[in-house]
Amino acid sequence: MQFGLMLRSQYPKEADLQVCFSNILEQVVKAEELGFSSITKGSHYSTYPLNSFQQIPFLARISAEAPSLRFNAGIVLLPLHKPLDIAEQIATLDIMTNGKIIFGAGLGYRDVEFKAFGTLQKDRVKRLEENLIAIKRLWTEEKVSMAASHFILDNASCSPMPIQKPHPPIWIGANSDEGIRRAARFGDTYYINPHNRIDTTKRQLELYREELHKLEKPFPGELPMRREVFVAETFDKAISLCRPYLETKYSSYHNWGQDKAMPKGDDDLSLDFAELLEDRFIIGGPNEVAEKILELSSLGVNHLIMSIEWPGMPQSLVLDTMALLAKEVFPLVSKNF
Repeated sequence: MQFGLMLRSQYPKEADLQVCFSNILEQVVKAEELGFSSITKGSHYSTYPLNSFQQIPFLARISAEAPSLRFNAGIVLLPLHKPLDIAEQIATLDIMTNGKIIFGAGLGYRDVEFKAFGTLQKDRVKRLEENLIAIKRLWTEEKVSMAASHFILDNASCSPMPIQKPHPPIWIGANSDEGIRRAARFGDTYYINPHNRIDTTKRQLELYREELHKLEKPFPGELPMRREVFVAETFDKAISLCRPYLETKYSSYHNWGQDKAMPKGDDDLSLDFAELLEDRFIIGGPNEVAEKILELSSLGVNHLIMSIEWPGMPQSLVLDTMALLAKEVFPLVSKNF
């Protein structure tokens, strides 16, 4: 089992962002010291009432602090962008990280982002698929000519080319059933989202396996999943420490419309915290958290991307959680994995 650290880097408006970034650098150095495998940074624009650092420059800067880790652009909101730009940006990161970049791609779901980038949600699937085809070609062919709905490549080249061959791993994030099938068609693996209940994830993994079988593609060797994770000495203490910050984040998800992108029957993030906790979050004492991670491993998950910080959480609490995970939870999981 690989353990990754998700750095949302989203902060209240009143926060001092220079101090926040200094804290991030400390977390990254600590992650390498404690034996984490990867660092993930997501992407959103116009995140009011929160501030958020932008993905590509963020990853470029923090990669210098932890040269042994993998770095996951997870996810790029690909329908907002042009393929040549993303191909060259990710290839540059691959060189800067000595071949340790992961390219995560997904649709996005917020109107404010689509409108700001001059497109609409109704076009997002076509744009995602066209961009993925183009990016793969740019990473594997010397010159590419391709006409699509929102770009034209006329003997275009990706300069520079990535180090990893044939290209950096492509993780496709998805919520809907059709999104799962798309992940099988276009990705190297399905990047399992943090929001769905485990029963939904189990059902969708079967869809994923079925689609891979139809495509005559093998099940991937790496199956990543992102989850909200928090550990303290006891379950009650863990809940009392993390609840105010995690509730704030999921209130933002609901207000942004994340629910609308989720499958029917599992599409309400406005539920009471206790209901959200029941089958989504990994929170508790070391033994409880290890048991829940091992349950995920039984699904095939072997790279767990853990979100352990939410807006407003103090740095001391983040570092304490990281240390407790590394010293008590990781060994328990590794012993039984």
